[in-house]
Amino acid sequence: MAEGPRYRVPFRRRREGRTDYRQRQRLLRARIPRAVVRLSLRNASVQFIAFDPTGDKVLAQASSLELADMGWTGAAGNIPATYLTGYLAGKRAMANGVEEAVLDIGLKVPVKGSNVFAALKGLLDSGVDIPHDESVIPAEDRLKGKHINEGIEKMIEEVKSRMEAD
Repeated sequence: MAEGPRYRVPFRRRREGRTDYRQRQRLLRARIPRAVVRLSLRNASVQFIAFDPTGDKVLAQASSLELADMGWTGAAGNIPATYLTGYLAGKRAMANGVEEAVLDIGLKVPVKGSNVFAALKGLLDSGVDIPHDESVIPAEDRLKGKHINEGIEKMIEEVKSRMEAD
């Protein structure tokens, strides 16, 4: 490890591999809220976050665990559940006056058709304006869950109708 009076220790979150500060700075320069998508193996969460010098402010959020209250009986970490989580977060953001955002996927590697972009499609379908490339969005069959089983498409429509009622 380097030593000496000129050595600077990197920020803790950078050392832990949790934050890319250059990417964060680029996102903050847009001066519009960030649509933050974070995925684990079992869940997904989407938040709309606005920068504030005293600390970031959460404007709207949704978690895939909330889908169970709306009738979702499938897994909470698959592509249809991630799409619905993005849709729910987008509806809540629109209700709070957020009309545009930039996508923040953190340290995830952007892979075409992945869960991160399923959440993006849900955000777009809810009416939030986010700059994107259409080629990264998953195929419609995967968003509807046809690769899982045939009954999920009906469940997706039921959950979306419950979101509209709220």
